[in-house]
Amino acid sequence: MYAIIADGGRQYKVEEGQILELDYREAEAGSELKFEKVLALSGDAGFKLGKPTVSGASVTAKVIGETKGEKLVVQKFRRRKNSKRRNGHRQKHVKVQISKIAG
Repeated sequence: MYAIIADGGRQYKVEEGQILELDYREAEAGSELKFEKVLALSGDAGFKLGKPTVSGASVTAKVIGETKGEKLVVQKFRRRKNSKRRNGHRQKHVKVQISKIAG
């Protein structure tokens, strides 16, 4: 059984027990997140496609903790102007484990 959910402007194909890294949000480790925007659902009963979402379907996930992404190095350079900038960025993520797909 799998579902396709929308969160943070992205779509994820999720299955029970799968671990995902989502965009950062305030959530404590051990708490539950519920995703109501289920775009498609596949299981024993067949395949359901939402228009735009499947009514009554939801995905529940357990928060494992916070993580950081890879370090990205940003360089800005303007030729012949003695202008150089270099800085880095690490995006925060929330790691979750899908516990239940209902619908």
